[in-house]
Amino acid sequence: MKGYRLIWVVVILGLLGAPAVMAETLKVGAILAVTGPAAFLGGPEARTIEMLADEVNQAGGINGHKLELIIKDSGGSPEKAISFAKQLIEEERVVAVLGPSTSGESMAVKKIFEESQTPLLSCAAAEVIVNPVGRYVFKTPQSDSFAVKRIFMTMQDLGISKIAVLAGNTGFGKAGKEQLLAIAPTMGVEVVEEEVYDKDANDLSAVIAKLKANKDVQAVVNWSIVPAQAIVAKNMRQAGWDVPLFQSHGFGNIKYVEAAGAAAEGIIFPAGRLLIADKLPADHPQKELLTTYKADYESRYQEQASTFGGHAYDAFIILKAAIVNGGTDQESIRDEIEKLTGLPGTAGIFNFSPEDHNGLDLDSFEMVTVKDGAFVPYEKP
Repeated sequence: MKGYRLIWVVVILGLLGAPAVMAETLKVGAILAVTGPAAFLGGPEARTIEMLADEVNQAGGINGHKLELIIKDSGGSPEKAISFAKQLIEEERVVAVLGPSTSGESMAVKKIFEESQTPLLSCAAAEVIVNPVGRYVFKTPQSDSFAVKRIFMTMQDLGISKIAVLAGNTGFGKAGKEQLLAIAPTMGVEVVEEEVYDKDANDLSAVIAKLKANKDVQAVVNWSIVPAQAIVAKNMRQAGWDVPLFQSHGFGNIKYVEAAGAAAEGIIFPAGRLLIADKLPADHPQKELLTTYKADYESRYQEQASTFGGHAYDAFIILKAAIVNGGTDQESIRDEIEKLTGLPGTAGIFNFSPEDHNGLDLDSFEMVTVKDGAFVPYEKP
């Protein structure tokens, strides 16, 4: 009997001393333009989700699941995005993918995620990514139609009714230009000049000279995400053309301001509240989240937070909330994202539904301008 007792004591002690059974590690993919012409978008996005994944893992994971983040650098290429999407889905078997950074890439991979039934949380803005709604495709930035409306509302306030439209030849530029041309007549704005430039352009002085020759132009709207945003401003200043310059919500990275230098002063554009978080009232529902993210990011990376990093932040917390609520099954993740309402993010308060896979509204934008090299809330002169 003493022998049996000794065996049971050994077994019990062994069980007590055994480590807890860890939940399975979750693989989460990301396709981001960390390098290339859209690096001002993808760089902050990649750094943001790396920071958040570290925080989650240090806290024990999501429902006990540690995260393995697999980031693919697309360089902003739709062709690379397609290849990486297939790798992440078929070889890595990720539960979901964050990104891509750009609208062109997102449109290129949309069908792949629909067919594989893998949730995709795009960090790109074009409305066509989620309109028409795809069952497995969501996006976190505000829609370009909201940005267009906020710009035209500001123009109405300033008495501007005739404008020139410039756009880069990217998916974002194409989609934005379509929205500008479609919405302008409904808001009393006439587009009297329109031009499209190459995304790799490094001098737009000839285009600016052509637009300037039309004396009816009261303001310029430029729609792109590439460094040409700064070039447009510089070329207008060099030409001595001082009509107001409006940019899209793709201008929300201080590095574009730094690239444009003095020419950036006075640029007006719609943006989420991250850029002016310190100016929000203390009881604003986004205040704590925005100031915490901004402080954490800037402390860790020694660079200013941008709206683009914010789009990745939102994609990450939306995925996390869906897994917390519904588990790790891909169909459950999709279903739970669609049920999320009242979720504060950097871009606004998200209210998803089967008909709305963006979850934001017009109120998610503020008008922002550049003053003394910094972003500040826009106020009518």
